[in-house]
Amino acid sequence: MFLSDLISNFVFEKTYNLKLKFGMKTHKVNYKLISFIVGFLVWLSATVLFRVAGHYFFIVDNALVMAVLYVILIPALGLISTSVFNKLNLNNLESIKSAAIMVLPGMLLDTVCIQFFENLFPNMPETYSKTFASWLMFAYSIVLIFGLLREKQKNVN
Repeated sequence: MFLSDLISNFVFEKTYNLKLKFGMKTHKVNYKLISFIVGFLVWLSATVLFRVAGHYFFIVDNALVMAVLYVILIPALGLISTSVFNKLNLNNLESIKSAAIMVLPGMLLDTVCIQFFENLFPNMPETYSKTFASWLMFAYSIVLIFGLLREKQKNVN
């Protein structure tokens, strides 16, 4: 199972349980909160992955490895963001808002991660921080692009 499936299933299951417990309305009403939670969980899992094993795969000196890491972001983050948009049955404007909300936790928290790179990622040299920041901006751009370029959704009413 993909990481995106695990995250989205976890978030939607917890939201559904809350909905039952507190008599809340549909997922669509809570799409902003769900988008924020998904964004935070993606940021947290990626940060932990880089802290623990980043030095094994984030090899700045190898152009091929870096190119693969940039290219891998497109389908991975496209799948995560599109699955959120589809699961929540969001229209075009809601998809744009959802994408912006999804990237906010990571963008805010990554400012701290970049500032204190050598402390948070001790297994990687500090010189990697520029490339890491570039890679992060690319990742956030991908999510925003998928929100903006979402095809017009048909009304299911």
